[in-house]
This record gives sequence, C-alpha cells and structure tokens, in this order.
Amino acid sequence: MRDSSRLTRRAALGLTAAALPLSVAAPASAATAGARTAATVVGGERLARGGIQVRGAAGLPKKITARAWLLADCDSGEVLASYNAHRRLAPASTLKMLFADTVLKKFEPTERYRVKDSDISDVPAGSSLVGIKPGLTYTVEQLWQGVFLRSGNDAVHVLSHMNGGIARTVAEMQAKAADLQALDTHVVSPDGFDHPGQLSSAYDLTLFARHGLKDDDFRGYCATRTANFPAGGKKTFQIQNTDRLLTGAWGLDVYKGLFGVKNGYTSHAGNTFTGGATRGGRTLLVTVMHPDPGTNAVYEQTAALLDWGFEKGSSAQPVGTLVDPLSEGGASASPSPSKGNGAAGAAGTGAAGSGSSGPSPWRVAEGGAVTFGLLGVGAWALRRRRRAAGAAAGPDSGDTPAGPAGPAAG
Repeated sequence: MRDSSRLTRRAALGLTAAALPLSVAAPASAATAGARTAATVVGGERLARGGIQVRGAAGLPKKITARAWLLADCDSGEVLASYNAHRRLAPASTLKMLFADTVLKKFEPTERYRVKDSDISDVPAGSSLVGIKPGLTYTVEQLWQGVFLRSGNDAVHVLSHMNGGIARTVAEMQAKAADLQALDTHVVSPDGFDHPGQLSSAYDLTLFARHGLKDDDFRGYCATRTANFPAGGKKTFQIQNTDRLLTGAWGLDVYKGLFGVKNGYTSHAGNTFTGGATRGGRTLLVTVMHPDPGTNAVYEQTAALLDWGFEKGSSAQPVGTLVDPLSEGGASASPSPSKGNGAAGAAGTGAAGSGSSGPSPWRVAEGGAVTFGLLGVGAWALRRRRRAAGAAAGPDSGDTPAGPAGPAAG
C-alpha cells in the first residue's frame, strides 16, 4: 500500500504559520562538544547522555527494548530514570496529548456541533477512526471521547476545524510546545499521523501528559474505559479505550492504579505509549517509544518500568526534572549563546538487556532550523491528491501492533 499521508491544499499552504522559533535536538559527539556553542539540555545535562541514566537504585528491568523511555514522578517532576530522553522520534497518536493541552479548554463539554463533510474530508487515509458521520450532531464531550478512547483522527479533525482549521491548530500546538519547553517536538499535523518531520521525544511526551493531567477533563477522558457514541437518530454504539493496561485487552491484566494516559501506533513510528499510575499516594509517569515489535511490548515495558518505580524508585536520586511551563513561571532552558569549551557528557549507566548502547548524547541547541521542514512538507503534500478517509467505525487499526499495510495513526 502506498504512503497514504494526505493534507489539503489549504492546510499545506498554511503549515508555514507553524514555523515558530524552535530549538532542535541534534546529536553531538564528545569529540565535537568542546567546539560547540554553549547549549543547555531541558531538564538537566544528564538527560542528554546516551545510555541508561539512573542513580541510587538498582534492578531496572532488563528486557526494555525501546529506543527511548523515561520514568518520572508526576508531582515533583523528578526524572527517576531514562534512556535517550531527548531522542527525537515519530510520536504517533501520543501527540494527541499536546492537541488536548492546546484545544481542550476552548469549548464547553456540552457544546453541540453539526459535522460537515469538509470537517473530515482531510483525514488521512489509513487513519484510526471513531466513526464520525457528516450531518450528525455531536457534543464536544463525545468528540473528546473519540479522541481519547478510540484515538479517532476524524474527531481530531472536527475539533481542529472548530478551532479555526488544521493550520491554525498546528501553529497553536507548536506554540504550546514552546511554552511547555518541549523543544524536541515538531508538529506537522494535529493527529500524530505519519508526516515527514513530525517528531517528539520521551521527555516531551511526558511533559504533555503531566501538564494535561492537571486538568480534570483531560484526566477524566484518558481514564474512561468505555462510552456510548452516536450512530444516528437515537442509536449509539459502544467504544472502548485502546489503552490495554487500562482495559485488560489482548491478554493483559489491568494495571493496578493506572489512569491512562495515551497510546499510539503507526507503521513508521511503531508503538508509543505514555502511561500514568498512582499507588500509595505516589503518581508516576512512564513514556516508552519504539520498542522491538511485539503484540503487547509497549505495554509490558511500561508496566515493568512502573513496577520498578513503585518498588525501588523511592530510593532513586533524580537524574533530571520535568520543567514547568514558561507561562507558569518556569525558568527558560534556552541560554544566551556563548563561546568556549563545553564539557562533553559522559556515557550514562548501562544495563544489560536494555537494548543497544545509546546514540551520541542528545542536546537541545540554540537555533530554529524548522522552517525548511514545514515548507518541505507543504510541497510534498501538494504533490499528492488527498483521498478522503472512510467514516465508518471499524477496528482500531492505529492500535494494532502488526499494523495495516500502510501508515495509520493510533
């Protein structure tokens, strides 16, 4: 199946509105670190190092194959352990957490909206869908249930058009990421679907979750297991959350204390997941990105890291921190450029069975080399005709580990 990513001409031309100043993560080696312009790492220098980062606690799970992961205390923001925290990877539908952070409070849950054909005509083919039909009227609450439970790209696009359109929503999401100091994140589409240059990191996704969970509606949606969704007339059909640790689907046990947050899958990104759980008065967040293929690998590895955090994480000394948003008084992580020799980060603590050794240290450097990517995406999208996605509800292809033949957002 051909790559079926599609954007409307209006959305593609409008993508340049999202070309906001953005510091990007780039690999740096020890040999070149001394010659670099001074840079800072959001959350702490140690999070830029390759390999596993942990202090004061042992016994991390040995079978973690993810290309990047991070475990943090939700309340204090302390990062208890990480691996390639700032590595930029395709986020899939975990990016919908940033979409919710940006748009959720703009509309009252009881507000009603009649869907037009144009609201879902730009949904990429191969997307995961909740089953929205043009001509039907939905409450905002139902649309958000479609986003959180079924990861419905059709629900995301309806809400985006209510918000002024895809391009405007993308620009607002990029601005929100900047405020949250999620500087590894580059937004191309609001739904997380595969597009060239759409990237985030385990650190940034955890920031999105932590920020969202401060809101009661966000927390309520991501913890909802099932809901009834309009089918036309007085008919409804039941939708179930695709978070398997929340529902116990696909042979997994429900994870004790888990309340969400968001999972995702595309054929390009593989599986991604940010999960949160509370036990004994302590709330932990884990983000796992791109583990080796396996039916439940992303959930099993999330559960293993949560187990470690609850059992042994209390003795761990933080290796970094989840920073506060600039709008809430957070200190800016972007220093003034200065010349001089910078110390290279030493390799992190390794652990057997935790995947291959980490890449070169990742740092957040000064500069905004993003505009070229947005312009490239616009040209790329205009060379392809949009194909409207089907609106009928069906299996959540976006959350099937084996995946469909082509890209699909989960």
